[in-house]
Amino acid sequence: MNKMKKPLKGLFMGTPDFSVPTLEILHHSPLVELMGVISMPDRPAGRGQQLQSPAVIQYAKNEKIPFFQSENINQDKALIEQIKKMKLDFILVLAFAQFLNKDWLSIAPGNVFNIHTSLLPLYRGAAPIQAALLHGDQETGVSIQRMVKKMDAGDIAFSSKTPIASHENGGLLSTRLKFLAALATHEFLENLSLGTLNFIEQNHSQASFASTIKRDDGFLDFENSSAESLMRKLRAYDPWPGSFCFLNQKRLKVFAMEKTSQKLAAGEILVGPKKELFIGTQTETLSILSVQPEGKRKMIVRDYVVGLFAGHVDQPLKLYPLEKEV
Repeated sequence: MNKMKKPLKGLFMGTPDFSVPTLEILHHSPLVELMGVISMPDRPAGRGQQLQSPAVIQYAKNEKIPFFQSENINQDKALIEQIKKMKLDFILVLAFAQFLNKDWLSIAPGNVFNIHTSLLPLYRGAAPIQAALLHGDQETGVSIQRMVKKMDAGDIAFSSKTPIASHENGGLLSTRLKFLAALATHEFLENLSLGTLNFIEQNHSQASFASTIKRDDGFLDFENSSAESLMRKLRAYDPWPGSFCFLNQKRLKVFAMEKTSQKLAAGEILVGPKKELFIGTQTETLSILSVQPEGKRKMIVRDYVVGLFAGHVDQPLKLYPLEKEV
């Protein structure tokens, strides 16, 4: 019988709840001696603005895992020296929110890995999950890549694919991928321990990028967009930053809409006989189904239309561009 190999000394870097299932795999794996966790500092949160630890640190505290918090790990020379003394076999990074410089990459040479939620080289960068939905992809997945100086450009050590269901939005797909990342980590660790990782170089000519999402990215430009692209945006940006338009200079959050047989010009608005709200795009016409007006609750569109026309027999409806916010 083969003697069991000594566990690999590992360090985990991550921050949000998305990272916790993967950390849990590392913590409980017999293949790993988890030497510590590094995350961002505590931040004020909630109505009381009380300091709150990142989800990864909360888990580390509960499980008595050594942890470190740093605003800028690349400038934290004391931390770098402390980690070097651990004689790590590998470092694993997932949703950490900081880049690693050459000093960190040299701590476990060739064995510093990042888990990225796309099928690299597609959608390198900050928002790969939303990018897959925006492009109407039929599948996505996670890639575990060897970290190099260039963002998300390292050789692939492990990947796992999954189909994207037609009903999935950004929130649902994110939830599923955070657990897929954990399962991928389990298989990855087995290969890493056995020395059987098969590295595949990325095809850099096929690389695409998914930049950081901003609050205004959810703006629905009916006049200058296709119905399909607007439907994809609605899925991708649910729950954050959400999708919205400006109707009569008021921000209107949109939660659901569907294509219809109505024929309207791009940006044209029609209120139907049953209090439907139709808006034309550059292709098909969309029927708005669920909304939230400024300062009010989420509601079905009929209730919104009834309230909109209360006391106004001929209320004109007009869409405004993003810069017209008041």
